[in-house]
Amino acid sequence: MSEEQMVEIIQQAVRDRGIDDEIVAAGQFMPRGRTGKAFLGGFVGSEVGGDLGGNLGSAVGLAAGYMAGAHASDSGSGLPPFMLLGVSATQVYGFAGRSRREEPTDLVFQVPREGLTVKVHARVNVRILELIDEATDSHIELEGNRIGWSHAKDVVRALVTHDHED
Repeated sequence: MSEEQMVEIIQQAVRDRGIDDEIVAAGQFMPRGRTGKAFLGGFVGSEVGGDLGGNLGSAVGLAAGYMAGAHASDSGSGLPPFMLLGVSATQVYGFAGRSRREEPTDLVFQVPREGLTVKVHARVNVRILELIDEATDSHIELEGNRIGWSHAKDVVRALVTHDHED
């Protein structure tokens, strides 16, 4: 799915809420730590399963460990496991949504860009995105996959550039 199609989906979700705003970037994110915990859970599960049942046990342990690790990260953040973010010149919108192809139904957060500090940390296979409200020191911490189909890079680029002020 192209970035333009994702922008259109988020644009429609914003309009459906009666908000007159133009989305300039959209991408898919997860709560911070989900990928690492899922990977670690899969690794541990594979080792334990292999010790108990050879290759079959290793495969079963890998799957169970991966799911347990991902679930553990979901329960701690208070955010849905998959999110679609939309960025406008003035706002950042976070919607619950696993599919990049369907309009999301639940608006999880809407934060103004004014007074928002954006920090980005590069990791091996994800980018960590921190949205920090300067007035309250509230943090929203997400991770976006480095694979192009998630369009996380497009959201990060839109948030760290200052083109929206021109």
